[in-house]
Amino acid sequence: MPDLHRITVTVNGIQYERDVEARRLLGDFLREDLELKSVHFGCEHGVCGACTIHLDGVSVRSCLTFAVQVDGADIRTVESLGDVDNLHPLQHAFREHHALQCGYCTPGMLMTVLDLKQKYALASDDEIRDGISGNLCRCTGYQNIISAVRDWACK
Repeated sequence: MPDLHRITVTVNGIQYERDVEARRLLGDFLREDLELKSVHFGCEHGVCGACTIHLDGVSVRSCLTFAVQVDGADIRTVESLGDVDNLHPLQHAFREHHALQCGYCTPGMLMTVLDLKQKYALASDDEIRDGISGNLCRCTGYQNIISAVRDWACK
């Protein structure tokens, strides 16, 4: 029988209480237990950034975090930003600048950029490139992402 631990977390404004195994990854908990499909696993080593979420206001890799570590935390995923009828301004900028193709990296990219904007001006392309360097995108070539972030950050 697995060793279960009771955790209470607030995810996208909703409080959840669940029993989780000590070895359960936060990303698996969010995707499978809470059905938040925006949390993607690309590398499962913290390298690609596809699983980036906000944990107590700071971006973290959910593939490197165990669910038992976040007891009592406030978690935000891209689902908290907006929906098709009411996009967050950053989501709108990504759409306007065609900053996504397959969309696999987009949720993690958005969550990373929102965290970066709290810390840096993101006023230059070099600053944006440096900030998103931990998020891999295999489709866009990054230029449209940089344009979208610049447009959003400079408003």
